[in-house]
Amino acid sequence: MRYLRNMKTAAVTAAVILVSLAFLYFGTAGFLDIGISDRLNQRASVTNKKIYIIGIDDKTLKQYGPVNTWSREIPAKLVTLLNGTEGTRPAVIGFDVIYSEEADRNADDAFARACGEAGNVVAAMSFSFKEQPERGADGRIVYNPYHVDHVIWPYDSLKKEVRCGFANTFVDTDGYVRQAMAYLDHEGERAYSLSSQVYQIYQESRGEEAVFPAVYGRNNRFYFTYSAKAGGYSVVSMADVLDGTVDPAIFRDAVVLVGAYAVGMQDSYMPAIAHNSQMYGVEIHANIIEALLEGKTQLPVSPLLYAVAAALLCGVFYVFSEKRRMLYTTILLAVLTALDLVFVKIMYGNGWIVPTILLPICLTVIWLVQLARGYLAEIMRRRRVVNVFKQYVAPQVVDKISKDKDFELVLGGENRHIAVLFVDIRGFTTMSESLQPEEVVEILNEYLGLTTQAIFDNGGTLDKFVGDATMAVFNAPFDLDDYIFRAVATAWDMQAGAERIAEKFRERYGKTVSFGIGVNCGNAVVGNIGCDFRMDYTAIGDTVNTAARLESNARPGQILISAEVYEAVKERVDVTPIGEIPLKGKSNGVFVYQVNNVKKQV
Repeated sequence: MRYLRNMKTAAVTAAVILVSLAFLYFGTAGFLDIGISDRLNQRASVTNKKIYIIGIDDKTLKQYGPVNTWSREIPAKLVTLLNGTEGTRPAVIGFDVIYSEEADRNADDAFARACGEAGNVVAAMSFSFKEQPERGADGRIVYNPYHVDHVIWPYDSLKKEVRCGFANTFVDTDGYVRQAMAYLDHEGERAYSLSSQVYQIYQESRGEEAVFPAVYGRNNRFYFTYSAKAGGYSVVSMADVLDGTVDPAIFRDAVVLVGAYAVGMQDSYMPAIAHNSQMYGVEIHANIIEALLEGKTQLPVSPLLYAVAAALLCGVFYVFSEKRRMLYTTILLAVLTALDLVFVKIMYGNGWIVPTILLPICLTVIWLVQLARGYLAEIMRRRRVVNVFKQYVAPQVVDKISKDKDFELVLGGENRHIAVLFVDIRGFTTMSESLQPEEVVEILNEYLGLTTQAIFDNGGTLDKFVGDATMAVFNAPFDLDDYIFRAVATAWDMQAGAERIAEKFRERYGKTVSFGIGVNCGNAVVGNIGCDFRMDYTAIGDTVNTAARLESNARPGQILISAEVYEAVKERVDVTPIGEIPLKGKSNGVFVYQVNNVKKQV
């Protein structure tokens, strides 16, 4: 039943975690998670040395003026210079600049002719997206944020001479660029991104097939790994190329990207490889192209598949934490967290983005819940212990138990060396026959109150009342200093108190009673004795039986102690040797002493 109960609890926990993960993955926590993934997996390592950037930088703008005032003869000259000598041509030239409007017809046509003759130019175009409701494949209405509202194409003569690729940069909700769109089907035709077109032409120039990565979503996205931070690629000023400062031969068989490389051109974004920094759009295209060439692209793992696997692992962790100490649970949490990071790293290298911190967070939540449960359980356990022992021991002892962090209530029994005291009211039965019941109860309560107070005053544990008799143990359930003498001192306090009570009842009822007390010490089994639904904290064994026999042999007003007790306290008591007396149930007699006085109290 307990196993089934644990399984049920684990199943409920797993279900809650499953739902939580699903919501977290699609919420803002997902971007927190992928932000950590960026720091873990995005590392600068440019492996392709054949990607160059010709930047329209501050030097170029100073020399030629704002881009929107340029004659198209300037980019035409650039294309001609780059392709001027056979054998030193670039493999592909990608313009991250949209030439959408016609200006000077002759210059426009000159640029278009230069591109057409080169045959290796990709010009930028752009999609203008607008969120719009659309009917999905299952018939439901969904909102598509990438519905094409209109397209910005290069001017007609240029469009006819080049391949076009959309230059849109896709920014995640958290403001960082880590995804790209491979292609988009629009009006029955497939349009490729600028990076994809450049990649295809470059592969064709090398006689290799362009293999596109797997994509996801309605807009055919994929994640990519950056190879360089801002400024990580070889950047050449466009002005230096145009005036001959830079030899175009350095771009032989390379990928050449032409784009904005000045702050005032407002073409910069935050890259995933270096948070809180800026990177020009042309550099992002360079990173995407290298990711396509090197196969450094990823897809997000299925949230549902991940959530199910994580929920199962969390359920197993929960069951483990139920059965093991917090130390082992903490060690397992640390191990699983480390393994999770290793797993995330391996999966990323194999093209899958797996949530980085969601599983450790859920495991930590379970760990915190178990820690809190353990803490509360410990508080409740101590409270139960205190409540139980309030019935047995003195208030100061209860206070000690509640503050003792090392105190442990042992279920079952433990073998301890203890002192045992039995006290019985002599003549109580005869007296009760001549009194009213309520008078008998009054007298009994008075005497039992006296015995209880004496036990508590000396730090003993009240074991039980048996009719008009009282049993107490010393040195259980916790260690008690000088416990044998405390037992004898308790007996002496009882006798002294009995004399005061006797005088009171002699005046009221004309009758009186006294105590017979026996004290013994030795090993006994002490603990919770009984069954699951009814148990008593008590002591059992020959030591207890002997103490009871001593009490039964004591005359009214007499305290009898065993030889073992006497040896432990002989320097602090006055006694009269009684000698060896036979005890019921024992084959050999027991040497006993009568206590006449206690010289030194506890």
